[in-house]
Amino acid sequence: MAQGNFWEDQARANQTVQSLKSLKSQRTPIERFEQGLRDVTELLGLTDESDRASLDQLGQELAALEALFGQLEIQRLLGGDIDAKHAILAVHSGAGGTESCDWTQMLLRMYRRWAEERGFVTEVIDLVPGEEAGVKSATIIVKGPYAYGYLQSEEGVHRLVRISPFDSNKRRHTSFASVDIVPESDEDAPVEIKEGDLRIDVYRSGGKGGQSVNTTDSAVRITHLPTGIVVQCQDERSQLQNKAKAMHVLKARLADAERRKREEQASKEYHAKQKIEWGSQIRSYVLHPYNMVKDHRTEHETGNSQAVLDGKLDPFMEAYLKWKAQPGSAT
Repeated sequence: MAQGNFWEDQARANQTVQSLKSLKSQRTPIERFEQGLRDVTELLGLTDESDRASLDQLGQELAALEALFGQLEIQRLLGGDIDAKHAILAVHSGAGGTESCDWTQMLLRMYRRWAEERGFVTEVIDLVPGEEAGVKSATIIVKGPYAYGYLQSEEGVHRLVRISPFDSNKRRHTSFASVDIVPESDEDAPVEIKEGDLRIDVYRSGGKGGQSVNTTDSAVRITHLPTGIVVQCQDERSQLQNKAKAMHVLKARLADAERRKREEQASKEYHAKQKIEWGSQIRSYVLHPYNMVKDHRTEHETGNSQAVLDGKLDPFMEAYLKWKAQPGSAT
């Protein structure tokens, strides 16, 4: 990075900077733990058992050291080849109509709030609003160290139970939405895409935006015919920019499909997702008649559902990583 021509190749420079951030995110907790261990050892030698203040200080230092050790444990669980990558997150409404679209929008907000609290950057690639309210589907890129490693816990069907704000009789409704997560692929990743395998459609953007976004055929939809994978982008004003972003997402999805095959996770499982309805959920969010969020794989739960919807997802993500590491756990 100190070389004078470092920034001449922007793509390679950005990749190097990202690698540096990833390495620092691994190294910093280790250095902090080692320093904390030295401090506690030194403090232990100076502590007088009859001095309550000294004992309290030692207890606080030990608690902080324990928290740092917990961070190192999570870091160890995020040791996979693709865990450090950025993530492409897609949310889709399921059974429940307008209720489901509103729930999908709530999930999108939840993930963006989680990313914001971590200092991650989110970029909206595509957003299709619901007919009456909410969001029918959306795709975002979450950029930050280990974004994919953490967000992999969120893939699956999410179920919401609440009193409907759209029901004049104030009845309880159940809504479903699905979340798909794939790691962002490297620009130089060996993914071959043949021009003849693509169907490219352009159309007018339907979301909110500037005049040129809404009045020109700038949105792009790309269908990869051999796999049936469809990606679309309508965020940019330029058709060329939208096409480039859509191709970027397509490349990531194709790379993810190949990875799943190599890991012997059936390709048909990837293309035939569970139905977004009752019985297939990985997590339930209950807002009535009581408050609870429960993950059905790890059994981790909390009564503070509002905090979860505001982006406090780390306990669920960490519980998933520990559950996944157990022998015999489904992945």
